[in-house]
Amino acid sequence: MSRPTVPAPRPHPTPWRTSTRGRRPSAKVLPSQARAHNRAVVLGLLFHSGPVSRADLARATGLTRVTVSEIVGDLLADGLVAELGLRPEGRVGKPAMMVGLRSAEHHIVAVDLQRLPVGRIAVLDLAGTVVSERTADFSGLRGEEAFGALAELCRQAVESAPQRVVGVGIGTPGIVDAGGGVVESARLGWKDLPLAERLSAALGLGVHVANDADAAALAEFTYGEASASGFMAVVVGQGVGAGLVLDGHLVRGHRLAAGEIGHLTVDPRGAECECGRRGCLETIVAPTYLARTLEGRTPARRRTALRDAGRRLGAVLAPVVAALDLEEVLLTGPLDLLDGPLLQAAAETVDGTLLPTSGPPVRLRMAALGENGVLQGAAALVLAGEFGFS
Repeated sequence: MSRPTVPAPRPHPTPWRTSTRGRRPSAKVLPSQARAHNRAVVLGLLFHSGPVSRADLARATGLTRVTVSEIVGDLLADGLVAELGLRPEGRVGKPAMMVGLRSAEHHIVAVDLQRLPVGRIAVLDLAGTVVSERTADFSGLRGEEAFGALAELCRQAVESAPQRVVGVGIGTPGIVDAGGGVVESARLGWKDLPLAERLSAALGLGVHVANDADAAALAEFTYGEASASGFMAVVVGQGVGAGLVLDGHLVRGHRLAAGEIGHLTVDPRGAECECGRRGCLETIVAPTYLARTLEGRTPARRRTALRDAGRRLGAVLAPVVAALDLEEVLLTGPLDLLDGPLLQAAAETVDGTLLPTSGPPVRLRMAALGENGVLQGAAALVLAGEFGFS
């Protein structure tokens, strides 16, 4: 039997990555930092490739067999991996012991607040499988009341999880800083709220927070096999937002507002938006507005309206795709509205706007994870924050 091919480590889309452009290293890399990095690389390979032998891990990572054996020993002691039995080699020699990640035996509490006033809170295993889920009504809750309700929901989910909870992840509307603090979230009445810090203190666990669109992008990278070189995940829900991943890293922007495309003005004479301006992209593509536009129309007129919305969306996406040379754009939201004439028209608009090149065209497609994208993105935040891989 031939040995399995173990993929190289995927880039880590750390949401709190800071720029090092133009700076020289100010200190030596400490041995403890190297050990943590190597541990994260091994965990990431086991996560993405499945059970392999220690020798396979050494070949794929470039680490010595002694280093890999030490890391695997530590992971066995921590209960994160397990030895799964011998693999027949099909040749003379000692069969290799397979090791694998114990994904089902460790849980993550994930929260999705993108469709407020309804919040979703779920327990997932490390593989992103939803173990249990419930919804909560945040109607009328703002500020400290909203925080208190969220903290109680998380506490209940942690206590009810059937396996050890390794951390809590939250995808929330609004602008979120690198430390998991909510700079501003109008829908929840939060401003300069150190959400991750306060929840972590209340729960006694690591808490990791990101904007809901950023979380959806991380989910597609971690669980949905989106392009590591460059993609944008456009989340169409109560509003419209986007998460951007370039070279395996989530892009935040200097004002922490990268991907906030929902309030770009595309029709100055259009419908009034909740932000107070007119003709924002959100007033054309968001389900609430789009359903209002389609109401009472014949099937033919519905298709026409959806194609018009798709062209408007494509016109917004094309400059971003061109400037960043993205490989693909993913849409997530109601399939009955997005997957069909709207998606097709958006793809045609982007393709017709970009400069023709000899390479493959930009792909526009529906996201693989659908309605669970933000939940699984919240889980991916925990994988990155607690274990260093995603």
